Amino acid sequence: MRKNTYAKISDDAVLKATGKTWAAWIKLLDADGAKKMTHQEIVALLRTKQGIGPWWQQMLTVGYEQASGKRVVHEKTAGFAISRSKTITAPLAELYAAWNDKRKRGKWLADAGFTVRKATANKSMRITWIDGETDVIVTFTAKSADKSHIALDHGRLKDAKHADKMKAYWSEQLEKLKTMLEK
Repeated sequence: MRKNTYAKISDDAVLKATGKTWAAWIKLLDADGAKKMTHQEIVALLRTKQGIGPWWQQMLTVGYEQASGKRVVHEKTAGFAISRSKTITAPLAELYAAWNDKRKRGKWLADAGFTVRKATANKSMRITWIDGETDVIVTFTAKSADKSHIALDHGRLKDAKHADKMKAYWSEQLEKLKTMLEK
């Protein structure tokens, strides 16, 4: 991670949006005793004392937790989570079908036997991963008639090592999907 970047947000972006740098926020939150607070308590502090809006409350809290060693990269309240995305030159319906049809899925995905809990055609899928414990949420978006975007979040991962492994796994699998659909 680059210096002065926490929660994937640069110092410049934090300064522009909040009027303070990461260093200033860290110093301010330390002075308010945030090292001993829960995530929810820090969020409440930012809301009530600093007047920060909901999205920035979360981002500043996660960034502070990372900077102070209370949270590591990819760590969420329910375990660890990673995300991957890819733009593919293929119509949205073809991209969705490559996920929804188990036979097609088996052509590009190493572990095609997951359980779909909920699916909305050409929009999203909620999946219980093959381990029966982790969740994958996939969203599909049309960029144009022949170009689509896929984004996935894999959550409830047990630790940072597992998150790193799944991040690499999904990068590789989405590249296979892209190669298959763009032939």
